[in-house]
Amino acid sequence: MNMLFERKLAIPMEVKEMYPLTGKMADIVEKRDVEIKKIFAGKDDRLLLIIGPCSADNEDSVIDYITRLATVQEKVRDKIFIIPRIYTNKPRTTGDGYKGMLHQPNPNEKPDMFKGLVAIRELHMRALRETGFSCADEMLYPENARYLDDVLAYVAVGARSVENQQHRLTASGLDVPVGMKNPTSGDLSVMMNAITAAQHKHTFIYRGWEVHSQGNPYAHAILRGYVNKHGQSLPNYHYEDLLFLCQIYAEKPDLTHPSVIIDANHANSGKKYLEQIRIVKEVMSSCRYNAEIKKLVKGFMIESYIEDGAQKIGEGIYGKSITDPCLGWEKTERLILDLADMA
Repeated sequence: MNMLFERKLAIPMEVKEMYPLTGKMADIVEKRDVEIKKIFAGKDDRLLLIIGPCSADNEDSVIDYITRLATVQEKVRDKIFIIPRIYTNKPRTTGDGYKGMLHQPNPNEKPDMFKGLVAIRELHMRALRETGFSCADEMLYPENARYLDDVLAYVAVGARSVENQQHRLTASGLDVPVGMKNPTSGDLSVMMNAITAAQHKHTFIYRGWEVHSQGNPYAHAILRGYVNKHGQSLPNYHYEDLLFLCQIYAEKPDLTHPSVIIDANHANSGKKYLEQIRIVKEVMSSCRYNAEIKKLVKGFMIESYIEDGAQKIGEGIYGKSITDPCLGWEKTERLILDLADMA
């Protein structure tokens, strides 16, 4: 093989023993899990808001941001349930560039995967301990799920991963809601097949074990827009798109808890981060107009940080994304308050 095997990494159980959850932290995770599942099951009418930086690049600024979210959560708790994004794995279209905190705990230093595993667990635990938030992360590497499975509230499977068998089967063995994004091509049948696979039971190989997953009834859709054959970004959050997804779900009565989260950035916004504000308001208008759409739409995914926009690695602007551009804090706070008024 054309690989250099540097070292064998600690297994999840060892990392968890080094950085264990307290009983209080485990109770918070469990309580939030129950509330989130009630929203997906239609037993709680609050909107979910999965919100935060495109990638978690700096522990202190991420915690600063999430602490601000905690303050806003108290103001809107009757209408909105916030799940902060702590995305520690960053998929790259070409494979090049910053791949997230798992690879590089310090973006200015070389990759160190063991330090990365420790750093991402510490960051999620710090958020839990200091803000009372269990958070969301993206499942880029299915075999790494057990390093964080006791702290996460929500898992997303990205547009480039949603067709992968291992992602689908691993999702079927998680006990938190898993969002399946539509692929970059926009083919909704791919997304729906992923949801079906994740909701069913499977036997497969996982981390060298033969395992039997029990199926995840809370696997659901995420609409994130798509790219056509000319490389142009096109949205799929409009009224007609949501009505079409309602019809697709209606044709699949075997799927439980029909749900969709609207990703307001990525191809839906053409990565024009300010468009997220308008997109959220348009979707809420569709929900007010059509009860079927309102029942299906469980919330939104927003890319947001302390400062507007993005910067290059090394510029050193506190709280500004080093990957995709994000909505700054002042606009974010206003959007959350406006969303609560619309809910």
